[in-house]
Amino acid sequence: MKKLTIIGGGPAGYAAALYATNFDIEVTLIESDTLGGTCLNRGCIPAKYWLHVAELNHEIDTSNEFGIEIKDKKINWQQTAQKRFDTVNKLVSGIGMLLKSKKVTVVEGWGSIKDKNTVNVKKQDGDEVDIYSDFILIATGSKPREIPNIKVDEKFIITSDTALNWEEPPQKVCVIGAGAIGCEFASLLNDLGSEVTVVELAKEILPGLDKRTSGELRKQLTKRGVDFKLSTSVTEIKDSKVVFSDEENAEFDCVLVAVGRSPLTENIGINQNGIKSSNGYLEVNLETLQTNVSNIYALGDIVSGTPQLAHVAFAEAISAVTHIATGKSSPINYKAIPYVVYTRPELAEVGINSDTAKEKGIDIKQAQHSFAGIGRALIQNQNQGIVKVYSEEDGPIVGASVCGPAAGEMIHELMYMVGWEALPSEASEFIHAHPTLSEAIGESLLSLNGRGLH
Repeated sequence: MKKLTIIGGGPAGYAAALYATNFDIEVTLIESDTLGGTCLNRGCIPAKYWLHVAELNHEIDTSNEFGIEIKDKKINWQQTAQKRFDTVNKLVSGIGMLLKSKKVTVVEGWGSIKDKNTVNVKKQDGDEVDIYSDFILIATGSKPREIPNIKVDEKFIITSDTALNWEEPPQKVCVIGAGAIGCEFASLLNDLGSEVTVVELAKEILPGLDKRTSGELRKQLTKRGVDFKLSTSVTEIKDSKVVFSDEENAEFDCVLVAVGRSPLTENIGINQNGIKSSNGYLEVNLETLQTNVSNIYALGDIVSGTPQLAHVAFAEAISAVTHIATGKSSPINYKAIPYVVYTRPELAEVGINSDTAKEKGIDIKQAQHSFAGIGRALIQNQNQGIVKVYSEEDGPIVGASVCGPAAGEMIHELMYMVGWEALPSEASEFIHAHPTLSEAIGESLLSLNGRGLH
C-alpha cells in the first residue's frame, strides 16, 4: 500500500485526502489550524454568508417596489454572527467526520519537510513526530497580502480575515484594492448600510477581467453609493485619517486591506529540500502537479501561475492523486476555469476576453446581449448587466463574461462551451427555457453566429 502525507487541511489538502481513499493509499493529513482552511473558516463560506445576509437586507428594503410593506425592520447582529459561526462549524465538523469515516489519519501540528520521504510535525504540546511516506503533497494555502507602507494592526487597519468577524459592520470603511475580495466587501457593506470608498491603483476595477463587464459592475455599485477612486493609492494613514495619492483625505472607522493573497510556504522545508519556487510560489509540472522533487506534489494557492480559487484546488487534488495512484497524468483544462465575483450583481468570467486575446495574439469576434429586455430579469427587478461571448475568427468559443443576476451560476453553461471548444454555430442551436435569465446567453450566441433574434 502506498503512503501519502498531506501538509494542509484546506480545500486542496482535504480534497486530496478524501479522493486518495478511492485508491490503495494510506493517507495522513497534517493541519496546524482548523480543517477547511481559509476558504471555509475565514474566506469563501463566511464571506458568502455575509453577502447573503446583505442581499436579504436589500430585498427587504426594496420589497415595497413589489407591493410588500415591511415595517420596523431590525437586524440582530449577535444572532446574525452566531448563524455564521454555526454554518462554518457545521461544515468543519462535517469534513472531520468524513475524513474519519474514510480512515484518514489527521495529525494536528505544524508540518515541515525533513527529507523527500519524511515530514516532521511539531505539535502544540511541544512534542515532535516524524511521518514517513512514499509521497508528500503540499497544500498549505495562502494569507492576505499586505502593503509595505501600511501596517495591519487588525483593529483599525484590517484584512479580510478579521473583517468577517465584525460584530456589526462599521459605518464608514475605506477598502484598499478593487479585486474580487475588495469588490465583494464593498457590495455587502453597502447593502448593510455602510459608507464605502474603494481605492484601486489600476484604471478599472477587477484588473485582468473584461473591462466592459467590470465597468458595468462599477457603474452599478456607484449608483448604489460606493465611491471608487481609480488610478489612486493610499500614501498615508494617520490615526483615523487616510491620505490618497490625489492629495485628498478622509476620516474612516476602518481600513480594509484587500490586495490579494500571498502563498504560505515559509518554514515548511522548501529551500532545505531543493524544491523550486518563485516569490514563494512552488513551481510544478501542470500535467501532474509534481514539483522538481518527483515524489513531492503541490496544490492550490501555493502553485505558481494558477488561479487562487477553491474549485481549482479541488481539481488539482484530483489530478495529483490520480497521478500518485495510477502513474497516469490527468491534466486540468486551466483555459476553462470559471471565475466568480459574488457582488450584487454578480460578475463571472471564463476563458479569455478581448484584452487577453490581444496579449496572446488571437483574433477574436464577440457578441453581447443586455439583461434589459430579459423577462425573468425584469420580474426580479435585476435587468441591468450584460453577457459577452468571444470566439476565434471562424473558430470555437474561447471565452465569456457575464455581469448580472446569478452570473455565478450562468457561467457554467459557457464554461462547457469553452472547455469543449464548441463552435458558435453549434452553441447557437441550444434552446433556453423561457422565461429564464439564461436567455441572455442564448441571445448572445445567436448574435455571435451572425443571426441575432431580439
